[in-house]
Amino acid sequence: MPDTSLRLLRRLETGPRGLTETEAAARLAEHGENTPAAAPPAPSWPRRSVRALRDPFTAVLVTLGLVSAFVASWGTAAVILALVAVSCALRAAGERRADRSLAALRGLVTGTATVLRRADRADEPRAREVPVADLVPGDIVRLGPGDLVPADVRLLRARGLTVRQDTLTGESAPVAKQAADAPRRSAESPLCFQGSHVVSGSASGVVVATGARTRFGAAQRVPVRRGPSAFDRSVHGISWVLVRFMLLTPPLVLMASAAVHGRVLQTLPFAVAAAVGLTPEMLPVIVTTCLARGASRLADAHRVVVRRLPALHDLGAVDVLCLDKTGTLTRDRPVLAAALGPDGRDDPEVLRWAAVAAWWGLTLSELPAPDALDEALLSAAGPVGEEYDGVAALPFDPAHRLATAVVTGALGRHVLITKGAAEAVLERCEVSDTERGRLLGLAERQAEAGLRVLAVATAELPARTRPYRAEDARRLTFRGLLTFRDDLAPGAADALRTLTGLGVEVCVLTGDHPATAVRTCRDLGLTVEQVRTGGAPEAAGTPGAVTVVARCTAEDKARVVAGLRAAGHTVGFLGDGVNDVPAMLAADVGVAPRGAVDVARESADVVLGEKDLGALGHAVLAGRHSSANIASYLRVTLSSNLGNVLAMLAAGLLLPFLPMLPAQVLAQNLCFDASQLAFADDRPDPEALRRPTKLRPPAFLRFLTGFGLLNAVADLATFAVLLAPQNGVGLSEEVLFHSAWFTENLLAQALAMLLLRSGRRIAGGRPGPVGWASAALAGAGLLLPATPLGAVLGLTALPAGRYLLLAAVLVPYALALVVARVRHDRRQP
Repeated sequence: MPDTSLRLLRRLETGPRGLTETEAAARLAEHGENTPAAAPPAPSWPRRSVRALRDPFTAVLVTLGLVSAFVASWGTAAVILALVAVSCALRAAGERRADRSLAALRGLVTGTATVLRRADRADEPRAREVPVADLVPGDIVRLGPGDLVPADVRLLRARGLTVRQDTLTGESAPVAKQAADAPRRSAESPLCFQGSHVVSGSASGVVVATGARTRFGAAQRVPVRRGPSAFDRSVHGISWVLVRFMLLTPPLVLMASAAVHGRVLQTLPFAVAAAVGLTPEMLPVIVTTCLARGASRLADAHRVVVRRLPALHDLGAVDVLCLDKTGTLTRDRPVLAAALGPDGRDDPEVLRWAAVAAWWGLTLSELPAPDALDEALLSAAGPVGEEYDGVAALPFDPAHRLATAVVTGALGRHVLITKGAAEAVLERCEVSDTERGRLLGLAERQAEAGLRVLAVATAELPARTRPYRAEDARRLTFRGLLTFRDDLAPGAADALRTLTGLGVEVCVLTGDHPATAVRTCRDLGLTVEQVRTGGAPEAAGTPGAVTVVARCTAEDKARVVAGLRAAGHTVGFLGDGVNDVPAMLAADVGVAPRGAVDVARESADVVLGEKDLGALGHAVLAGRHSSANIASYLRVTLSSNLGNVLAMLAAGLLLPFLPMLPAQVLAQNLCFDASQLAFADDRPDPEALRRPTKLRPPAFLRFLTGFGLLNAVADLATFAVLLAPQNGVGLSEEVLFHSAWFTENLLAQALAMLLLRSGRRIAGGRPGPVGWASAALAGAGLLLPATPLGAVLGLTALPAGRYLLLAAVLVPYALALVVARVRHDRRQP
């Protein structure tokens, strides 16, 4: 049995006269304020810093620093703990700066609603304005043009009511609403949802849900929770690979030293130094600096605010971008596509008659906001309508699906102009059944092509003074059809072509009809690969393709995103409505324009300062730029450090003395780490930016193993050269050995910085920051042993001839790096 208005009012214990103030206060205490869940407060500086320590790699660095302090290696401990502090401070500062930038863009939503309230049951109800937060279930509210629906409302009475609910459902066109007891209504036609905008008409209704119980509030609940993001998965995976190496290094060094030389205690500081040598201490600093600088450049140049720094990396790794259509690919207004006569050919007279009706409809009806289709008509037709005198206007009536205007015609005659749904208009036209069927078929074909269709008809009547009614629109002459398409967002076509050209698949998730969404994509110049309806979590298509999923609810969008992530894709979601929030929170990275509703903006990881998709393309490239620099740092430092540690283990077994003093290991690491700060300002090869950039732990493990072994071979060759007698003079003395290996290590690392950077080109162009840093590192290796600081570290200047021996090792090493790099790049997809 249908739920009538009377049953509903009884169930809510209210009536058409509204609640009393006492009843409203009691229900407010019971149900709470009519507000969505508030955003959590920004964390404090200490909380941000402690949160940064959760990273496994940072935790290992802290542990190594404490162990170094325990074995009285104070210099090592101080450097490691200082790096941890700097990393945590940079990360916290970046997040706090992003929060401040977002706060400048955020607007507070407040307002009032018109409600019927009584002092007590005996009093007459009085319409009054109350804060939206004070509404309770059972309140009777009134709605008029331009109002924001303050809660979920079931209509008791409605007259010509249409609302825009695109922020909730994704429907781009206004939706007609009817009272609960109206005949031939759909299931949701008597319901107006919180956050919708009244376009036309008036109504009164009863509040059925407030706060988190509204559909607006339900849209903030995520049906599929986001797992670890692409950044978390990659960096944590690499960190745990390094953690395993670091946990194995000290025991191996100690066991080798004890087994061969029996000097465990003397080797303990060296074992810790070897673990530190394997550790890329600058990883947290490099990662944070690369991302922070990329975010800063985006904010300055393109007004893009990155709220969560790792989200910039995730943008660079995105291979599927899901986005909403309404308000994202299109502007929230239609534009005229064509004016067709009854024969289906272009006929400007159809547009002229419709524009005259629109002009006098707007003039005589005194609507607070013009209808979107009327605006599109007047914009396309230009100055029109003033050559007639307006007589009457009947605004759009959802029940009849028509709007009518009456203007003066010839002497003693009036011209009635009617426009509306094709079926409704043709019912009132004097045409045969066969002709009516043909014209309905023409309108249906236009609708199947994704266009909105408006029929136009006229009738000439004798002039009269009595008011016109909707029933007077009969025995009309059919003039033709007008078709409308969604107005495309400026720059959307170029931006999407840029994204698909970068290997990103575009997936349009919309609540609109499939044909409408496909039409929008084609108007944007995109080739649609597949179209489906609903939220089945199917796999993505091919890179650079476009997929359309229509008739999506908020839950459907989140499930599609979760399905893509489960299939191994890195997914971004761009949306601006309440119905987009679950998908944003389920994606690796959520993006919203500044003009998005508050809850969508608060849920986003990245906020576009303007509703411009071109800025998203710049953000993707900035993410790839930062990720490529992080990858360059990891490639260089991991392979070099692994090679050094393997060489140290071998030297511990072969040499009667420590291959390098702990202080020398620390000095070498400081020089190498300082030079690698240049990666934060490096300009990657363009080839590295043409596809999604992901930090894949297995790929890095293969890379560091192969190139680390190559580095270890170079070190062992250096040992052989240094230990071989030259002219009867052995180079086995500890100081000379330490000095030569110190120099060789820094020169080898400088070569690795130049030859193992991200991108396909090995060298070329200007040196750039990394080139200059490599030169400085090589200079330190050549000059530092001969300085007073070198003497403090236990180093000494090498004889001139010994540099030729090091060159005999380093030149083949450089050639081997080039050959191995070329073979590695050829195997990459």
